[in-house]
Amino acid sequence: MKPLGKLRLGVNIDHVATVRNARGSAYPDPVRAAKLAEEAGADGITAHLREDRRHISDADIERLATELSLPLNFEMAATDEMQAIALRHRPHAVCIVPEKREERTTEGGLDVAREENRLAHFIAPLADAGCRVSIFIAADAKQVEAAARIGASVVELHTGAYCDFHAEERLAERDAELARLREMAALAHGLGLEVHAGHGLTYDTVEPVAAMPEVMELNIGHFLIGEAIFRGLDPAIAEMRRLMDAARAA
Repeated sequence: MKPLGKLRLGVNIDHVATVRNARGSAYPDPVRAAKLAEEAGADGITAHLREDRRHISDADIERLATELSLPLNFEMAATDEMQAIALRHRPHAVCIVPEKREERTTEGGLDVAREENRLAHFIAPLADAGCRVSIFIAADAKQVEAAARIGASVVELHTGAYCDFHAEERLAERDAELARLREMAALAHGLGLEVHAGHGLTYDTVEPVAAMPEVMELNIGHFLIGEAIFRGLDPAIAEMRRLMDAARAA
């Protein structure tokens, strides 16, 4: 199967805000990071406004919505508060993710199959407002099928388990998870869903995911912000873009 189109790179800027908030200062500025990401070849910007506001703030979302020229992907929990914020700003895209106060980062995919009715009603106003609605899920058939049933237009497959297995050199488990990702990307595409992927991707792990022909967008953040400490944000993003494009071409 030939790739369905250009593979887009969404850069998550949450952890620029994490560094800023560690000192309670006004810098580093995540909006500046978003603009630098655009210059470096990003196709979109992702920001997760959490319930506890641990990194991205309401003011950040306000500025991103008004100052950004790239599409904004607003990651959010399925709560009334977040729905109201999304409906006020009407970003290009919203990605519904699970969220727990005690977690350091998003630890898994949303259990859509268990909450079909609630999520179907939750996302309907967002879609009606013109937002592209994505659901962040594990590579599991029942979750992919449930996402299609509730009316989502996109699924973002959680690549965290694959990346963790790779880092721990659990190679058989890594390869099995990669096979699941491939299978679920094909299933989602067959159900009419656009397929994205993200979480934990690095230079060492991105190429097999980028090579999946159904995947249209990768969302990558923590690794790129960390790599920017050593090489700068522009070169860090440019190298990720190069690896993605090379994998896609191959």
